[in-house]
Amino acid sequence: MGTLVVALAQYLSDRDPGLTVREAKNVGADVVVFPEMYSNGYASFDTKDLAALERWRSEACGLDSAYLKQFRQAAQTNDIHVVATFLEAADPKPFNAAVLIGPSGRTILHHRKVHICDFDSQSPDSACERGKGFGVAEIEIASGTVKVGLMICMDREYPEAARALSSGGAEIAFVPNCCRLVSDREVSSDVRVAQTRGRAFEMVMGIAVSNYPTPRADGHSFAVDPTGAVIAMADESASLITARFDLSLIRKARSEDHFRWRFQ
Repeated sequence: MGTLVVALAQYLSDRDPGLTVREAKNVGADVVVFPEMYSNGYASFDTKDLAALERWRSEACGLDSAYLKQFRQAAQTNDIHVVATFLEAADPKPFNAAVLIGPSGRTILHHRKVHICDFDSQSPDSACERGKGFGVAEIEIASGTVKVGLMICMDREYPEAARALSSGGAEIAFVPNCCRLVSDREVSSDVRVAQTRGRAFEMVMGIAVSNYPTPRADGHSFAVDPTGAVIAMADESASLITARFDLSLIRKARSEDHFRWRFQ
């Protein structure tokens, strides 16, 4: 049933996205996923500082912005799907958002982060509005079609998010991310990776996480299949890594592993 090749763009936000998209195409990727809020690097600031808050809000952009146009153009030029991330302008608060752009340059899927990090005044999420839900779309690739969904960073830490996508038919979830995945002193080692492995297994789906390299985060962008196996993982440095999802394996599990799938 084919393979879906996903490129995880583990780069800081000052890198030209067009260059990254071209690099992804050159390594044979069907989809390239950027880290969370790439439009400003998920920049931290004191959300209680009104002047800083106003400057940050001024960076927000819309779906028809020049910022997103560069991703749309790159998707068209390279005939590839692109998951672009940005601070989305909205009233009264912006959203932490991601869009899946097709090779035509058009938006296929639009997601606004639901589980925002509003517990820390230094987190830009504290000044964001919550999204309302999770959508699924079917995309065409060289080997056929595949159903996909989007989560953003902390969305993946809640089973409801993956369950909503899996129940909606998503075979693979793309996850733009910005946090330490294996070196967070406040949690146990690589618990976030372990959690995602378990989530992929219990929800019978593939999951691909694209994170920032050091010093913004700790890299280790990774992908897991529905058996819970890690099929790709980066180190801490800036890089583009690819994950090859076996669609036959995913679909076999979703049709035959009734002890898991029946609960979706």
